[in-house]
Formats: sequence, C-alpha cells, structure tokens
Amino acid sequence: MVTHVNRTRGVHGLRTPNRRDATRRVVIGALVVTAVAAVAPAAGAATSERYWNAARSEAAPNAPGLSPPQRFTVQSNGHPIAVWARIPAAARGSILLVHGRTWSGRPDFDLDVPGLHRSVLEALETRGFAAYALDQRGYGQTPRDATGWLTPRRAADDVVAVLTWIASRHPAMSRPALLGWSTGAAVAHLTAATAPSRLSSLILAGYAPDPKGVINAVAGPAVPLRQRNTRAGAASDFISPKVTPAAVVRAFVDTAIKTDPILADWRNEEQFTSDSARVSVPTLVVYGDRDPNIDVRDAGSFFARLGTQDKQLVVFPGADHCAHLEDTHDAWVAAVVNFLNRHAAAGR
Repeated sequence: MVTHVNRTRGVHGLRTPNRRDATRRVVIGALVVTAVAAVAPAAGAATSERYWNAARSEAAPNAPGLSPPQRFTVQSNGHPIAVWARIPAAARGSILLVHGRTWSGRPDFDLDVPGLHRSVLEALETRGFAAYALDQRGYGQTPRDATGWLTPRRAADDVVAVLTWIASRHPAMSRPALLGWSTGAAVAHLTAATAPSRLSSLILAGYAPDPKGVINAVAGPAVPLRQRNTRAGAASDFISPKVTPAAVVRAFVDTAIKTDPILADWRNEEQFTSDSARVSVPTLVVYGDRDPNIDVRDAGSFFARLGTQDKQLVVFPGADHCAHLEDTHDAWVAAVVNFLNRHAAAGR
C-alpha cells in the first residue's frame, strides 16, 4: 500500500501547525531552566578562501554576495546525492546539515542576503568547522530515484552514506556531527536512532515532537504528485516580522523557487520515529519560542526522555520556525558552535 503520514499526530513538521496562546511563554520560561545558554563563538577560528570544485564538470550557481560553496556528488546505493560544503583551511570538526521538507540545502543553510550574514555554512566555516549540507532525493541538485518517492528510511540511509563519506575526508577528526532542521531533524532523529555509530553528536532544530506520538500510515496517491512550489509557500514560515528583515524573506523566496520549483513527494512516513529515548548520542535541541509547530509540553517530554544524559535545550525568544535565518541567526549559530566545541575533540 502507498502510504503517507496522518499529519495531525507524530512528527513535527509533518503535521498541521497549531498556534499556541500566550501561556506557552510561561511554560517556555520554566523549560529554559534546563537549557544551556548560547555563548559567543570561539575567537581565532580558522577560515579559508571558498572555491568551487569543478570535478565532473559540475556548473557553479552564481550568487551576488557569497562566494560559491564547494559541490560534491556522493553515491548512496548507486544514487547521486548532491552535497554543498564550506571548509576552513584547518578544521577542528565536521558537521552535516539536513534540510526541511520543502526546500533544499542551499536556501535553508547557505542563503545569500545582500548586506546580511545568514549562511549557516559560512558561519560554521568561519568558526573552524567543515560544514556540509546535502540535497535529499528530489530536492535541489539531487534527482529523484526511479520510484519518484522519498521515504524516511531511504533518507536516513542517504544521510549515513554522506556521514561516512565526510568521515573518510577527515580521518583525523572525531565523527561528524549531524544537524537537522524541521523534517530534516526528523530524518536526523531516525538516523541517530538507527546508526548512532556514524555521528558524534546530534542537533535538532525546529523539532521536538511528542515522544509517545504515533505516526499512522494512511492511504495516499498511487503516483507522485509533483506539485509546483509557490512564492507564498516559500514565505509562509516567516511569521515574526520583528526579527525578520524583508530582505531575508525576499532572498529566501527567490532562492527557494529557483532551487526547488517542484515539491518532493514522500510516502511511508510511519517509518519516522518520535521516541527520543532511542537517541544515545549527545544532543542539542533548539527552537524559536514562536515556532507554530512546537508544543512546549511535547518539547519538554521529548527533551526529558532523550536517551542521553549529555543534552542541552536552547529556546530563542521572538524567533519562529526559521530562527537560523532571522535576526536570531547569530545566537542560533553561537548555541550550535558552543555545543560542537564541547564534542569536536572527544567524539564518542
């Protein structure tokens, strides 16, 4: 049977958003007591000139401000996965970023905004980390496979293939960290639960589902819908104008529509897990306090049930689902880098 998820339960990012009332701020205030505050990025982090890898005659997309990232192709069970990277001359750690449900790696993690720094890849590189972002099957420059569908297990297998490739590129370092945003965090969660030996630590952004949630399989379309993305859809996650310059929204919409004109199609989403007890690696959970997809009671349960004692929770006041792209970008990066610095040398 062709299936898809019941979007009213289970995995955050795969359910209908439900805006919370003002009382959620009070709950957040209590929850943040367990969080580790973000600190300033480490000084003296190595940087390097960014360049395009012309292997396989791959063409570099142009950007008006950021220099182009490197691009690689990684084979996962015979399927080509596009990987973008910004790598310092002397990296002290590595990390793989997994994008959300609708948009690929570059708009989510390497956004070029005139006059502003909002590229997560660039921010991590300048702080000394080899930063990689993949395009999942059917997104960006990674083609769909013959089925036309993406499934959670297939997505997690692809992440494992890229993590393994990154580790082979940096043999002197501990294993890569893994960061997922939104549905990409659901993929990262599944990866950490099923292949913990492939990563050193886990960062879940904009994601904290009910750990006891049940993801039900329901009948879906027999063939991929291949629906067109829209500019309105690209702008829909930005709901906090006080922390979101109009230039950020314009840049994101322009980039997202260019890189991902057609929606990817998912099925078998019951393969995702909501059970945080299955996560055994050090874990950081981050989200904006205005994220409409976060229920703070679920988030508290998810965090408490994590199967690791090495865990942190950071909530960004005023931010929503796109905390890493809004004016909370610097604080978001600082929280991530603070966490990475603690685990870059130790590994697991």
